[in-house]
Amino acid sequence: MQANQELVDLEHLRKIFSCAVDTKLQRIEADVVANLHEFLSKISVAADSRPQELEQYFQSYRIPDAPTQVSEQADFLQQQVVAHAVNISSPKFIGHMVSVLPSFVLPLAKIMTALNQNLVKTETSKSFTPLERQVVGMLHHLVYQRDESFYRQYLHSRQQAIGVFCSGGTIANITALWVARNKLLASRDGFAGVHVDGVTAALRHYGYRDLAMLVSQRGHYSLAKAADILGIGRKMLISVATDRHDSICSKDLRAKIKALRAQRVAIVALIGIAGTTETGGVDDLNAMAAIANDNGCHFHVDAAWGGAALFSVRHRQLLAGIAAADSVVIDAHKQLYTPIGAGVLLCKNPTSLDYICQQANYIIRTGSRDLGRHTLEGSRAGIALLVHSTLHILGQRSFELLINSTIATAKQFAELIIASQHFELITAPTLNILTYRYHPQPRYPLTLAAQRAINRLTTDMQRRQRSAGESFVSRTTLALQGHQEPVVVFRVVIANPLTTLSHLREVLDEQVEIAASLLADSGCDLYDYR
Repeated sequence: MQANQELVDLEHLRKIFSCAVDTKLQRIEADVVANLHEFLSKISVAADSRPQELEQYFQSYRIPDAPTQVSEQADFLQQQVVAHAVNISSPKFIGHMVSVLPSFVLPLAKIMTALNQNLVKTETSKSFTPLERQVVGMLHHLVYQRDESFYRQYLHSRQQAIGVFCSGGTIANITALWVARNKLLASRDGFAGVHVDGVTAALRHYGYRDLAMLVSQRGHYSLAKAADILGIGRKMLISVATDRHDSICSKDLRAKIKALRAQRVAIVALIGIAGTTETGGVDDLNAMAAIANDNGCHFHVDAAWGGAALFSVRHRQLLAGIAAADSVVIDAHKQLYTPIGAGVLLCKNPTSLDYICQQANYIIRTGSRDLGRHTLEGSRAGIALLVHSTLHILGQRSFELLINSTIATAKQFAELIIASQHFELITAPTLNILTYRYHPQPRYPLTLAAQRAINRLTTDMQRRQRSAGESFVSRTTLALQGHQEPVVVFRVVIANPLTTLSHLREVLDEQVEIAASLLADSGCDLYDYR
């Protein structure tokens, strides 16, 4: 009897893994694929249920003993997950680096998932491996503009790779700095190399007291993770001052390098930012490249956000000097409109990734075409398929139009804020990110108490707007010249091509109403807000 039941269950499982998909699940999928915008319109921009309120539906920590019907699970997903999801596709969701996706991505993602290729090894990704190498080459050419002979030699080389896909910018940045550390502390004069003997032995062999990396004060927090993981330590991720354009201060950078060298601290990398997360600022990459060259340092550029500006003839000069970088990171899941997560590390020198090359007899053997030899991650999905398709279906001209349009919209929004009697522009958009705050023309110079009151009001406004679910802006805290304490600001990211100036006016109008309501509830004027 028990054996028969097991047989029945096994047959049931085989159906699930073959083609028998529940109709309710198919219906949800059809809603998403066939009518994306109407489907998403049923979800608020920032659903009013807070994460802690939803925890009641996810309390059980036990794996179900008996199978759940697919239709029952579909109901659960629709009612408790989809219904409370954040509508990042909304043109009034302008708070983070995510956006609406092209409609063709959904069926392509289904193909990718169904094929389930593993890019660690050609035995599990025969056609996907050369496809991924081609996408890496396309983005490499976007950055470095090497000639045809270079790509003919290295695009599908068995010995080298000119870049790798990662699950996001964090892993891509860690990989780039892993390369930089291993290159700096490579095998020499009987020393096996840091990758074999470790950081302590490497410092002793080379006569260094410590290691450091330098980045502007707007550097992404993934760099602190890299410093931690690579044994450099977060304390030795040295923060460099920025100018009024949020670009790294070359004078301060040179001074800090000189001071570190005097203390026998080796520089693992200078890190330039092309599109800072908080303000969208771009470092002077030409100046940084010259400083890196003068000091013999690895020059890495985090262009996870701003790399897309290279598609634009009008704006690519903002990233002038990026081709001098030893390594560059671009996130395809940001302004290349690919699903999360797809980060790409590109290396100027085809031998750079050799410094982190790994082998395993059973899977990634020496001299193989396997991309897993050069990646921090082992198993990886074939998301390059989606990037490849997006680059081809849209093409250079479409990406140029998209980046030009979103930067223009951001600049128009900044002008709208400047012209308003209710708001103050804090950081103007270099690319398509800006910050501002609610701040009507003051009746008198702002005291420290008044600054704190505005900070509290800005925080409360952002929370209430998010809870209302009609629109979403994020907030951050910036240390600014001329302010005694950090300033809380609204942070806006214009990446969605569906976002218009009309939508942005509605966001500001809503904020004015929220501010008036909060001030009325408190019984205080702006500068006494509690």
